[in-house]
Amino acid sequence: MSQALLAGLARTTAPRTMLRRFLALDAVVTGVNGIAYTAASGPLGRLLGVDSTLLLGLGLFLLGYGAAVGLLASRPAPPGPAVRAVVDANLLWAVLSIAALALWLEPTTVGAVWTVLQALTVAGFAVLQWSSLKTAEGVSR
Repeated sequence: MSQALLAGLARTTAPRTMLRRFLALDAVVTGVNGIAYTAASGPLGRLLGVDSTLLLGLGLFLLGYGAAVGLLASRPAPPGPAVRAVVDANLLWAVLSIAALALWLEPTTVGAVWTVLQALTVAGFAVLQWSSLKTAEGVSR
């Protein structure tokens, strides 16, 4: 991904700030999903056609994960290995979401669309984070 595109999306040309902003956005989106899945697992489960207990567990996981990513985003220079772990976790989440949809989930139409959209969003975060990390590492050498 080009540095100009990253800078436009992050609204900054400072590579570390780009990285921190993409991590922070991930943390916010993840945290909001975690709150929704935890607080409304029953109604969301019915809407999406997914077991409410599964949503509750995912919500609790997302709350913790979002907090960890937020903590990483708050660092002036997020360490590369930790950012790579977030990128890997995001890619794994995206792949598992599609696999679950294909192999064992039987969601409603809304649930199927939601699963694909959130997988694409999480994969997009991984691409933005990886690209901005590579840009930041190139500048710091």
